[in-house]
Amino acid sequence: MIWRVLVLVSALFTVAGGLCIAEPGIEGRNLLSLENGVASVIVDFGGGAIVDFHLKGHDLNPLNWNYPEKGDLNPRLMGHFICFDRWGQPSRSEGENGMPFHGEATNVNWDILAAPEHKAGGIVAEMSCVLPIGRLSMHRTLKLDDTNAVLTVKEEIKNVGKLGRVYNIVQHSTYAPPFLDESVLADTNVKKGFTQLGRMPTPEEPVVYWPKTVFEGRLFDFRRLIDDIGPGVVSYVFDDDVRYGWATACNPPKGLLIGYIWDTAEYPWLNFWYQVEDGKPAARGIEFGTTGLHQPFKILLKKNMIFGRPLYEYIDAEESIVKSYTMFLALIPTDYRGVADIGFGDGVITLKEHGGDTSRDIVVSLR
Repeated sequence: MIWRVLVLVSALFTVAGGLCIAEPGIEGRNLLSLENGVASVIVDFGGGAIVDFHLKGHDLNPLNWNYPEKGDLNPRLMGHFICFDRWGQPSRSEGENGMPFHGEATNVNWDILAAPEHKAGGIVAEMSCVLPIGRLSMHRTLKLDDTNAVLTVKEEIKNVGKLGRVYNIVQHSTYAPPFLDESVLADTNVKKGFTQLGRMPTPEEPVVYWPKTVFEGRLFDFRRLIDDIGPGVVSYVFDDDVRYGWATACNPPKGLLIGYIWDTAEYPWLNFWYQVEDGKPAARGIEFGTTGLHQPFKILLKKNMIFGRPLYEYIDAEESIVKSYTMFLALIPTDYRGVADIGFGDGVITLKEHGGDTSRDIVVSLR
């Protein structure tokens, strides 16, 4: 296998297997590339986001949201980024002291700890960041499977400060055109939730249920984003007996699906965000994490829980906490009806289609 840490100096960059065209906005940036014979993953050091995940021969990249203008090399949130050490806005005082929206992880440059190399059935790389104000660090290990479009990400969070503290982490996977259009279907195994427009002390009222809800007198189906924005952000939890959460987004006419699987004990919340511009879908975020309330910590601490799920985590001084997730790509039929359920185990991910036709199950190998 060939690995490269890429510093793009033009519109072309070298990868295993030849030359590829760099998408506008990321040329010139420091990038980490992992690839096998079927898929490619690119991570930006300026903020740590996964900015490209695509199949060889099918160059549609779902994670191209919020690319910078050409020549902008500053850290930023884009693609699949992490909200760490918080989700949403800081308090007024924290903001005045320099804490940015969604935390510092997307505002710092990440370091490479281990360049990509082949081992243990995949191409593995390690990177890290330190939050200068939050005093938390993250050690990330990425593993792209040898022969499948499957990426496993393990992230070790450590409190490098001298005092314990509360924190949150939300994986903010964000899709944009051309993958995102009116044809995209979102699916998941969540159940009940609430919109972020409720008021304290009961922001979770009224309760909504995936995928449809009435909002301002209109019925919205959150599986599909069309020309209506609806409530903007909706947060959901899983039933008590659900071990693994999953979420997928697929574009049947373009033949591509991207999905995630994670342990609900590590990430008990799934939040959906969407944006419409000029009557067209512009962005959609599938955000799984440790919180479902988009507020500063002072409010989270006062509220404590919603639907029996905590709104934050606590990490003691010098303590480490490890979380992980798996993301994957799959080709789908152009008349695909979306994912009704996912089977996860015995080395495979099985995608069961809406409609119950088992002959159209899609199997993604986990070796």
